[in-house]
Amino acid sequence: MENPNTSKPKTFYSIGLSYKKADAEIRGKFSLDAKAKTKVLLQAKEEGIVSLIVTSTCNRTEIYGYADHPFQLIKLVCENSNGTVEDFQKVGFVYKNQEAIDHMFRVGTGLDSQILGDFEIIGQIKNSFEESRSMGLVNAFLDRLINTVIQTSKRIKNETEISSGATSVSFAAVQYIFRNIEDIGNKNILLFGTGEIGRNTCENLVKHTKNEQITLINRTKSTAEILAGKLNLIVKDYSDLHLELQKADVLVVATGAQNPTIDKAILNLKKPMLILDLSIPKNVNADVQQIPGVTLIHMDYLSQMTDDTLERRKQHIPAAEAIIEDMKLELNTWMNGRKFAPTIHALKAKLNDIVAGELTFQRKKLSNFDEEQAELISARIIQKITNQFANHLKDENTSVDDSIDFIEKVFQIGFATPKKEISKAEEKYKITLS
Repeated sequence: MENPNTSKPKTFYSIGLSYKKADAEIRGKFSLDAKAKTKVLLQAKEEGIVSLIVTSTCNRTEIYGYADHPFQLIKLVCENSNGTVEDFQKVGFVYKNQEAIDHMFRVGTGLDSQILGDFEIIGQIKNSFEESRSMGLVNAFLDRLINTVIQTSKRIKNETEISSGATSVSFAAVQYIFRNIEDIGNKNILLFGTGEIGRNTCENLVKHTKNEQITLINRTKSTAEILAGKLNLIVKDYSDLHLELQKADVLVVATGAQNPTIDKAILNLKKPMLILDLSIPKNVNADVQQIPGVTLIHMDYLSQMTDDTLERRKQHIPAAEAIIEDMKLELNTWMNGRKFAPTIHALKAKLNDIVAGELTFQRKKLSNFDEEQAELISARIIQKITNQFANHLKDENTSVDDSIDFIEKVFQIGFATPKKEISKAEEKYKITLS
């Protein structure tokens, strides 16, 4: 799959790591906050990469884009996070061309989510897409691919029950609280951090506990006040965190900090506390477990909680996969059209050259040569020939690549493919991913 926006052929890759092979600690190292994601895009632009998007969530950090070699994209992640190439080689993945496309479909439709059918990821992909597009880093193919994945996600959500029932990390957190804290309606709950997971958890807490003693703290107080206004909750200043911690029976941490914000020293507790760390990287130091009565639960544990809802969702996987195949067929039809269009244009140009040479010959040979009529007939014949080839290439039973090769060989209209160069950085790290 070549990038149609450049003369030098490039490959479409998906590189990254996810909960499947990387634990929370490793995912935390490769996590990219908003600033880091923007830096990746700017650096990619400087390095001549013309089309890519970057996603970084609690469960995955991934790049989808064009490159001469996957190391170009791996390097972008490593240089803008705390991750290393060596760590990436242990837990990372590299998909290219059709495999990369297949992967994006499964991620964007919730089939690859840590909790099956969790559609939060498609919103994150949309946001990443918009940022890349605003920076001129989305070519026609990536635009078409992402929009097709978005449409596929909508169809699966509307036409199947794979997202039926309330199951997500935030809901699992509330379920855990219910199962492990008695009389939750009268307990003091402190939510520290109001990012996406924090907001969702807060909404679930209000909905299911009917608790009026939920306090919000966020580094940016105005953000917490917006959420509190919607849910009629209490907001405290960040400077009051240590005081509110002493009052809390349940602490939910969902900040975007790169280092732990809660540890044994700041707690200084004299009563039991349940702490749920819903952050990537982890925002609660493991040393809090040294305090008697403190229970620390991380989101990875919550994600493993299965119930009847998840079992029911699994029954709808075949229907979801059938929709994906249907939408991929549409995408492939569009891709094949773009793939053979340059060959058809080159074929037409070649035929026009042949005709021009023959017309010149006949013009010299025949004194009464009707040039206008000859050009009209020739143009119609060329159009019919190119239409015939185009229809053949559009046929679903046609091997497009083989047919293009054949046409280019017969009419001598091949396109030169320069050899790829391996970067010095790749040699240094001896990357073996392909």
